[in-house]
Amino acid sequence: MKVKATAALAVTVVLWASAFPAIKVGLDGYGVAGLSFARLAVASAVLLLAAPVLGVRRPRRADLPAIAGCGLAGMSAYQLLLNWGEVHVPAGTASLLVSVAPVFSALLAAAFLGERLTAAKLLGSAVALGGSALIATGGGLGYSGAAWVVLAAAAVQAVYHLGSKPLLRRYTGLEVACYAMGAGTLFLTPLAPDAVHAFATAPPEATLAVVFLGAFPSAAGFVAWGYAVARHSLTVATAALYLVPAVALAVAFGWLGERPTWVDLAGGALSVAGVVLINATFRRWAGQGNSRKIEIRAQRSGRPARR
Repeated sequence: MKVKATAALAVTVVLWASAFPAIKVGLDGYGVAGLSFARLAVASAVLLLAAPVLGVRRPRRADLPAIAGCGLAGMSAYQLLLNWGEVHVPAGTASLLVSVAPVFSALLAAAFLGERLTAAKLLGSAVALGGSALIATGGGLGYSGAAWVVLAAAAVQAVYHLGSKPLLRRYTGLEVACYAMGAGTLFLTPLAPDAVHAFATAPPEATLAVVFLGAFPSAAGFVAWGYAVARHSLTVATAALYLVPAVALAVAFGWLGERPTWVDLAGGALSVAGVVLINATFRRWAGQGNSRKIEIRAQRSGRPARR
């Protein structure tokens, strides 16, 4: 059982990492609008077909507003911002910037949920955000502005995690992801004509990238993550996701020929170090009395964010 769970965790890391270079390919033919809608539409279709097998229940009517908010932030806004940012930001660099999403999650949890913001969490947040700022400012005029847009994508992903907290008391993390994916697709329906037009004119590799993004990182990635996190400890599952930027850099180099700068690598190292410090602090606190309760909640939530 552990072997299968570990394999699912490895699949999750590779799929979520490969999404960043695949976005670059999809943009060349679909553009920001077409790619954003098409990816979510493919993912929603795949998850809808798989829902009976996965045991996904229908959401309660009373929870639809919260689901809509999660879909708007974590799916619609995230896709638009990330895709827009990647027009100029290299795929590997984008993965480093998105990796700071847990920092925004910690800050929002402290502001709105009353979670304790310790000195270690503050230090980790400062280090991670400092690394991201180094990447953004060190990119020069070529993509510094777009880098801040990618950071905004990380921020709205944190809003998704905050908004999903109440839902996770009644649904699994996979169910919340499915609901949010469908809601996010509906919000981007006005962009459907862009996707349809692009489908008729885009190069085949761009269309294949769109199908890959929807079916694998967005749909299969969440399924694999849900399977793995339910069978591994929170420590192991979260630690594995630290590998996503490294794998994304490798895939971007092999697929697109991207070479990260020393500024990107230095800033990325700081960002990941800050996130590690935040999560390590969380685990030490969780071990003081409520570790099992917190771990079960985290496993049900399927956190952290997706790529």
